[in-house]
Amino acid sequence: MKAETNPVTAVADYQELLKIDDIDAIIISATPETTHFPMAKDSLNAGKHVFLEKPLSLTLEEADELVAMAASKGVKFSIGYSQRFNPKFAYVKKCLQDASIGKAVSILVSRHITRGLGNKIGGRIKLSPAAMEATHDLDFVFWCLEPAKPVRIYSQSAYGAMKDVTGLEDTQWIMVTMDNGVVVTIGAGWTMPPGYPNYSGTWIEVTGTDGMLVIDDTHRDVILNTMENGMRLPMSTMPGEPVDHVFAGPMHDETIHFLEAVTLDRPVMVTPEQARQVMEVYIAADISAERNEPVNLPLNTNDLSSLKIAS
Repeated sequence: MKAETNPVTAVADYQELLKIDDIDAIIISATPETTHFPMAKDSLNAGKHVFLEKPLSLTLEEADELVAMAASKGVKFSIGYSQRFNPKFAYVKKCLQDASIGKAVSILVSRHITRGLGNKIGGRIKLSPAAMEATHDLDFVFWCLEPAKPVRIYSQSAYGAMKDVTGLEDTQWIMVTMDNGVVVTIGAGWTMPPGYPNYSGTWIEVTGTDGMLVIDDTHRDVILNTMENGMRLPMSTMPGEPVDHVFAGPMHDETIHFLEAVTLDRPVMVTPEQARQVMEVYIAADISAERNEPVNLPLNTNDLSSLKIAS
């Protein structure tokens, strides 16, 4: 990496970066999910501003420790929910805020990615579609519906092609009841046939008292068709991808937002408290799917002890 990027500083141990006073912010990305908590904890403890790719951690106990540490240190701490920077998703929030469709009644999100990407995700850690895919849409929907809070979760999973490959579900559907009565339904799966480069199909329906929003985010607006490779879908990945001198996609805007929040002392858009709420919901979804019954929030000790991943 040093040879390819010619950085100012390159180290094999991130702890060395934390000792450099001139470094104000740390971005933790493309690292195994099991390293998120210790790396974020060490970085926050060193007084660095931190941008952490989701998930926030693997347990609520760890999440609460990070949230409290960031507050006590007075540093900025943000989690990588890049889809808030997708203009289509931001438009949903705008329409709900200005009541263009009246008050929200229900929201449906269906997201599916290719099994190639599903194999990569499921091959590195055994977390459900709720935790690794639906998490983006849970965050996006809760952001749109603020200040409403989730209070009841019901989820069902279905097994198929992935069971013998990663041991994980093909798809998981989650129904969330908010404290203002809005019903949210989110489905996520990772077994679509191959699609170049990492095709993501997303369909959103937002129903209000005075109207409805329908959003197609299936990334089919650019199609490349060649004799050699047939039809391909460039710029089809959720976070985006490099296109010559620019990076096309929400991850670019997400990164710039964090850097500006640090340099200009602005609030971060995605707070760790919000990420913690999303985490509790997808944990509740896994518990619900395992028990085959609804789960109320907040989760209690008995709830957490019944989930295999909680141990």
